[in-house]
Amino acid sequence: MIGHEVARALGARFVWTERDAGQMTLRRGFTVSAGEKTLVVEDVITTGGSTRETIEALKRAGANVIAAASIIDRSAGNAGVGVPLMALVSLKVSAVDPAVCDACKLGEPVVKPGSRTQKV
Repeated sequence: MIGHEVARALGARFVWTERDAGQMTLRRGFTVSAGEKTLVVEDVITTGGSTRETIEALKRAGANVIAAASIIDRSAGNAGVGVPLMALVSLKVSAVDPAVCDACKLGEPVVKPGSRTQKV
């Protein structure tokens, strides 16, 4: 896992968040100390939604989230996660209005990107 390897390279501790009943939370016995400095690490950031949820979960648990990082940032730096955001690669992925989308006109299924991939 990317976060685990980043933590190992930094000589830091790794914790995991995941959704429980639709809300991002620390689970599986992971905890943070009050004021503990944390870095949120993602593989891909598209809108920043999951990153913001992770930051809020860590803050609720008492952590001091100092930054977020990802391998790929598909928002071209515009995700706005509430803390400084760094990425190895930053891309601008454009969205197309369905009225002018050639794939839509051909009836191809729309797939929503991200960790919660779903056909729309």
